Amino acid sequence: MRGGAQAHLLEADDGHWYVVKFRNNPQHRRVLVNEALCGTLLRYLKIAVPDTALIEVTPAFLAANPECCLQLGTRRVEIEPGWQFGSQYPGDPNRIAVYDFLPDALLGQVANLADFRAILVFDKWVGNADGRQCAFYRALVRRAESPGARASFVARMIDHGYAFNGPNWDFPESTVQGLYARKVVYEDVCSLEDFQPWLNQVVHFPEEVIDQAWKAVPPDWIEGEEDALDQLLEQFWKRRARVPELIENCRESRVNPFPNWR
Repeated sequence: MRGGAQAHLLEADDGHWYVVKFRNNPQHRRVLVNEALCGTLLRYLKIAVPDTALIEVTPAFLAANPECCLQLGTRRVEIEPGWQFGSQYPGDPNRIAVYDFLPDALLGQVANLADFRAILVFDKWVGNADGRQCAFYRALVRRAESPGARASFVARMIDHGYAFNGPNWDFPESTVQGLYARKVVYEDVCSLEDFQPWLNQVVHFPEEVIDQAWKAVPPDWIEGEEDALDQLLEQFWKRRARVPELIENCRESRVNPFPNWR
């Protein structure tokens, strides 16, 4: 798969396919921690993201699949066996087409366009240092205004490795961080109220869910960094009250993403 983490698309023994990031990936072991934490938090917020799983990559699998490796320049790097992070692919890659780009004419028709507003709230809270990444595919969608289901494009928000500023585990602030590159997804934004109910959910986020997120991370991913993770999550918890301000500050970016804000 494309990207600095050099993830691989693998079929697991549960019959599903996963985009798998390895713990000795070139970006840092911390990006797996970030992905695992965000997976728990996003499930609570009910934002459209893929299901996540811990994927055990065994020595036997690596021996049978020598093409599964990392590449640093001209040097081959073997993958460390053990637990890795997996983001579920929306189906069999031989049967379903998945896109990372749609033209504006189709993008405006995505069935769950509101999730772009939801994920911006989340990205501002977690300090996502990357632009917003998403995947699109066609699925049968039921709409309130019409009976039955029809095929539509849906979006799934992917790649949270650079939450918490990736391996740096801090919160640098930028007006463009976390924004999706195409303003059409924000055309319906007229005020801060258009980011509800997600703003209220973040501002009043239950602390026990953050504790659950910590407990879901495999211990060997954070071995020796427990104190650093504690400090990160303490800052993260305090930061939630500032999210409305961080959303408003996006309007000061070099290209205002909210052209219809009044």
